[in-house]
Amino acid sequence: MTKLTEKQKRFVDAYIETGNASEAARRAGYSPKTAFRSGQENMQKPAIQQAIEARLKEIESKRIANAAEVLEFLTSALRGEVTDENVVIEGTGDGCSEARIIETRISSKDRLNAAQQLLKRFPRQMDVAEQKARIKRLASELESLEKANGVESVQIVDDLREDDTDDEAQ
Repeated sequence: MTKLTEKQKRFVDAYIETGNASEAARRAGYSPKTAFRSGQENMQKPAIQQAIEARLKEIESKRIANAAEVLEFLTSALRGEVTDENVVIEGTGDGCSEARIIETRISSKDRLNAAQQLLKRFPRQMDVAEQKARIKRLASELESLEKANGVESVQIVDDLREDDTDDEAQ
């Protein structure tokens, strides 16, 4: 990327702030009489276009959390490292009270919610025993439904694990 002059750098910053090339040129120090033309010329220069794009990406990355940042926050919340500010009102005597802000750890309910959010992002593999228990439960539920609705038979297919050849569910 071509090195920009100080005036061009100011132009890039002013353009990002205002979105107007003429105003950006005036703010950057170009002559008010030629601001329109200078702004249009600057916007045609590839180096200035690249600088504007790079600066916008930089601003965007600072404003928007990425996945790693979200996971780090959820983990710190789960571990009880996140605090909340709470307003506490205390009596000072003679019918008067004072409010102050104290920091407390987040509640166990919030920590549990963080754990659930993390688990959604990292689905665990069910172990074989849990799979079999679920299949047995489904089989008994289906058997009850069959009897209630007069259906002769329903077959449950275990498609959770390909290597599980146990026919307990049938």
